[in-house]
Amino acid sequence: MHDAIFKADVLVEAMSYIRRFRGKYVVIKLGGSALEQDAAVKSFLTDVLFLETVGMKPILIHGGGKDISRAMEAEGFEPKFVQGRRYTDQGAMEIVARTLTGISDRLAEQIESLGGKAMPLHFGTYNSLIGERITLPGENGAPIDLGQVGQVVDIAEPLLRGILSEGKVPVLPSVVLDRAGGKLNVNADTAAAAVARLLKAEKLVFLSDVPGIFMDRSEPESLLKHLSIDRVRELIQQGVIDGGMIPKVEAALEALEAGVGKVHLVDARMPHSVLLEIYSASGVGTEIVKAASPPV
Repeated sequence: MHDAIFKADVLVEAMSYIRRFRGKYVVIKLGGSALEQDAAVKSFLTDVLFLETVGMKPILIHGGGKDISRAMEAEGFEPKFVQGRRYTDQGAMEIVARTLTGISDRLAEQIESLGGKAMPLHFGTYNSLIGERITLPGENGAPIDLGQVGQVVDIAEPLLRGILSEGKVPVLPSVVLDRAGGKLNVNADTAAAAVARLLKAEKLVFLSDVPGIFMDRSEPESLLKHLSIDRVRELIQQGVIDGGMIPKVEAALEALEAGVGKVHLVDARMPHSVLLEIYSASGVGTEIVKAASPPV
């Protein structure tokens, strides 16, 4: 009986959040080594299915860097990176596209196996992301070519809305088509942020093998649970946020400034971390909001 009462109390605590977020978009990006762990993926997909069941509109976007590197190695391609971005020529692009769409298909199948409904959306089914090629700034302002690498500039919003209205979870890989139909490799973090920005999503959730932002990564107790845009920028200047975390949080800040409600950075390896972050008062990761709360 005590266990039953505890479970009821948990549901009651979550009820206000469920009502508040019902009908709202939540864009979730899955990446990092979490994709390599079957138990973590199953727990995460169960959370996604729960969100859909209680009325939220989850959109799943994923990367797959390790799978891509393995596939390229198996076919004799040497991975090449420029300023942390994967250089993608025509041959590499086909491997990237095949690998990422395969992951999308598998994730959709897993959602279906858990009793939900899902639709992988990519060039092999129905493309929903539109991109354009990008370059990086080099010395003396000369652009650095990245090959078939791009960014999301538009989405097929009616398509996404239609899929969601059917109770299906859209599953999108970080590979897009340009307006001429050419394939482009896109950073999954920036792709998720672009989708959240264009949809004015209530939440943008980054799931990886990192629990959030720490003042000191060697001290788990230094996890920063609540940050404003201004505070994040201070932490970047101070070097607290550095390396691969910088492009992730910069994409998050751009999304917040464009109207996204909150951004969450959560550890996918923790069972049901998405539900704990969204439907509890304390949360388990780092949330970023547009402005600091006024003093009480």
